[in-house]
Amino acid sequence: MQALVGGAIDAGAIGFSTSSNPTHRGAGGKPVPSRLADLDELLALVEPLRQRRRGVLSVLAGERIAHRDVFTVQRHAARPMTWMPMLVMPGFPHDELLAANTEARGAGHDIWAQTTCRPIVFQENLRAPFTLPRFAAFAELPADITARVALLRDPQWRRRAEDELAAGDRAMDWDAMSVAEHATEPELVGRRIVDIAAARAVTPLAAMVDVALADGLAARFDVAVANRDVDAVTALLQAPGVLIGLADSGAHVAQLCDACFSSELLGTWVRERGVLGLEAAVRRLTTEPATFLGLADRGVLAQGAFADICVFDPDTIAPGPLRRVHDFPANGERLTADRPGGIRHVLVNGTPIVRDGADAAPDQLPGRVLRSIPDPT
Repeated sequence: MQALVGGAIDAGAIGFSTSSNPTHRGAGGKPVPSRLADLDELLALVEPLRQRRRGVLSVLAGERIAHRDVFTVQRHAARPMTWMPMLVMPGFPHDELLAANTEARGAGHDIWAQTTCRPIVFQENLRAPFTLPRFAAFAELPADITARVALLRDPQWRRRAEDELAAGDRAMDWDAMSVAEHATEPELVGRRIVDIAAARAVTPLAAMVDVALADGLAARFDVAVANRDVDAVTALLQAPGVLIGLADSGAHVAQLCDACFSSELLGTWVRERGVLGLEAAVRRLTTEPATFLGLADRGVLAQGAFADICVFDPDTIAPGPLRRVHDFPANGERLTADRPGGIRHVLVNGTPIVRDGADAAPDQLPGRVLRSIPDPT
């Protein structure tokens, strides 16, 4: 495994990334392999970076690799490292971890926490729930839709689910859930579950399940799980040593899309809230991450640098809406944020891909295939 990491770095890989987050599951609900790796294994896997004095590290902590472990990993690797998630949410000591990150940087360690300027909002669907299976009642829902509907209607199951969702530090925050999509009752879209429950004189769980059942379990719910506290997030965005990211890079395409975090930063946090100056925000989105990643001639407007340029109107820049499209194989779906406000022009290495707000034709885009799949015939 060390040889594979070293060979990848020699071949041009930018670094090594790993996840210990307990929500990361593969086929059949099995944990992805990295979740089974302990601290000693991770220290061994970053050894090739330390030996070569090349590459960066990215660690998603949470299970075998605790958040406090990231400082040990960075000291061992002696390479630039970002760790995540740095989030504001119940039960997470973001203040303590930010202080530890600041202390480590003060001691000369090139370590960066990573946060987001958008609330972390997942879209739940009772056909395939994503965050709810952390509760046993939802984890046991049968795959067969008919059997699932029957269980969701079962009063005994609902009573047990009510107890689980109300217990402990990770109790369900019903104030954070609202209806995102509902084909049969579109007037419900945007309404909070607690308000629907109050109007119907039922519990929030009953309201959510009934709303889902009324739409054949196709209804979707927005669930804001973190970074809802504006004051606390302001402190993170202003702190040195905190990269802005966590856009997920297309990992959970049907549940969330934060590709618009850059326009969110410029529109919401710069123009509307005045948390950052415009120049500082642009630097946080460009020069800072490029420097961390060791990408020369990027992230700056300078002669000889790659001409990756976004021209925007600071008075109208905004993330725009999310929309669901079905353009994957087998009619697979994803969320996209492809209609931002205030974007005038975008150039990729000097080639315009957006001109006066209009996308370039596909045959005019500058991308190219780096490696093709051989024809089996």
